[in-house]
Amino acid sequence: MLVGAGMAGSVAYLLDGGRSDASSGAAPEARSAAPVAPGPRPAPVPSQSPTPSPAGIDVPSKGSGTFVTAQAGGAKVGDGPRPIRYAVRVETGLGISPAQAADEIADILAAPRGWTRNPAYSFRLVGAGQPHDLTVTIATPGTADALCWEGIRQDTRGEYNCEVPGGVVVNLRRWVEGSPTFDGPIHDYRALIVNHEMGHFLGYTHTTCAGPGRPAPVMMQQIKGLHGCVANAWPHDENGRFVTGPRVR
Repeated sequence: MLVGAGMAGSVAYLLDGGRSDASSGAAPEARSAAPVAPGPRPAPVPSQSPTPSPAGIDVPSKGSGTFVTAQAGGAKVGDGPRPIRYAVRVETGLGISPAQAADEIADILAAPRGWTRNPAYSFRLVGAGQPHDLTVTIATPGTADALCWEGIRQDTRGEYNCEVPGGVVVNLRRWVEGSPTFDGPIHDYRALIVNHEMGHFLGYTHTTCAGPGRPAPVMMQQIKGLHGCVANAWPHDENGRFVTGPRVR
C-alpha cells in the first residue's frame, strides 16, 4: 500500500495495529480521549452530492494488483486543527473512476452526522503525489485479502474490509453489493464502510448493539448481524449524539 507521511500530531499515535471485520475480538483500547458529542451545530457539506460510482459492475475475484490514485483534492472539512490528509486509489480495470470514488468518500466524511461532528477531527482529500496520512484503497476481493494479510495478518476471506497501518482497504464486493444485513441505498452502505474503517484509524474499537430498536453503532460489525439494532451508517444521530454500545471483548 501507499503509506502516507507520518503524522506528528494526535492521530499517528492512535494506530495500534490494524483491524478488520473478519475479527470479532476487540483491538487494544484506543488511546484517545472519549468521543465528545457537542450539541447541534452547522457542519460543512459539499455544494452538491456526487453521483455514487456504478453499482452494476462485475466483481472479479482478483484484479491486476496495480492502482490508480485519484487526481483530486478538496478543502478541509471539520474543525480539528490538523486535517487528516487522505488519498484514494482504485485497482485498475474495475470500471470505477478513482476521482468519482474520491468525491463520494469526501462527501461521506463531510456529512453532518459523520466524524466531523466531533470538533477534534478534520479531513482533507489530496491528490496523487501529495503528502498524505493514509490511503483509502478499493480493490478486488483477492487483492484486498492480500493487502489485509500483508498489513495485519488477518484472513478477510474475500468478504471483508480492513484498516492497516497507513491506510484503509475496501473490498470491491462490499463497495458494489453492500451487505444483506443493511437495508438502504448503496451510498449509505459505502458511508458505513468509510465511517467504520476511518473510526479504526481514529482509534475506536468494535462495539455492539446497545439495545433492541436502537441504531447500530458505526463501530459495530453490522455485516455479521444487527442483534436487534437498526442498521446505521453514521457515527452520530440526528441530534449530534455519538452512537455507541458495549465494547466487544
